[in-house]
Amino acid sequence: MQVESLKQANALEQAASAFVELRPRLFGIAYRMLGSAVEAEDILQEVWLRWQNTDRSTVQNPAAFLALITTRLAINVAQSARSRRESYIGPWLPEPVDTSMDPTLGAERGEALELAFLLLLERLTPTERAAYVLREAFVYPYPQIAEILQVSTVNARQLVSRARKRLTAARREPIDKTEHRRLLAVFLDAAQTGNIAALEDLFAADVVSSSDGNGIRGAARFPLLGSARVAKFLAAYAPRFWPGADITWVEVNGRAAVLVPRNRTEITLLTIEASPQGIHHLMWIVNPAKLGAFGGVTT
Repeated sequence: MQVESLKQANALEQAASAFVELRPRLFGIAYRMLGSAVEAEDILQEVWLRWQNTDRSTVQNPAAFLALITTRLAINVAQSARSRRESYIGPWLPEPVDTSMDPTLGAERGEALELAFLLLLERLTPTERAAYVLREAFVYPYPQIAEILQVSTVNARQLVSRARKRLTAARREPIDKTEHRRLLAVFLDAAQTGNIAALEDLFAADVVSSSDGNGIRGAARFPLLGSARVAKFLAAYAPRFWPGADITWVEVNGRAAVLVPRNRTEITLLTIEASPQGIHHLMWIVNPAKLGAFGGVTT
């Protein structure tokens, strides 16, 4: 009995070691699939339980097996998340992650990690999103993507191609990280002083301002559209929002963002989506459940 117990303990230790080694990649897949760190962590807990209960002697490639389980669980969650978000109060934005604390998350093709791009991925079906993430963010071969999604290799290629075309058609020309940070800094100066003309100069004509608060007080329940309307609103709101705010710069999903205290216990995270034409999207994340990594209160 003692020998058998030692064998089981050793086998579980090996299983844990394999899982821990692969965990960053598995989290990266689940997070890019869902835009939620909390939901990604829940999936990883389920993957670990299944890995423990699997006859691992039959698994020739643990990395492939764990990626398969993670992706299939993420597809299921993504399908149910769509209906759950219909009851979300106000605009929904992806949950930000602190990539300065976890640089491995964005190590592989990090453009598929940016908040604006995660929001764009919401336009895809869960299966299209899985195919795209596996191929474009993690460079999985098409036969393995086909196995994970339970489709033919030809269909896997078609899913990735269709997703790529839809995203390319919708995505604006990107700017580099340096220019992104510069634009955000210039915006902060203009917003804090309520300079309408300076704000309008920064904005693209189709600029949108979205506040993700899920009904929390102080978060707008509808997006603001258009450069003139957004600039006027920010100028009117400036005297109440910015005075005394001790702004902290952070790295969110591989891009610059700022934390703005709203009172002694609450914070707002602000980042932007921009192109050479200017700022297209102001993303204000107020929901404390999404700011646990930055000092918010999780629920």
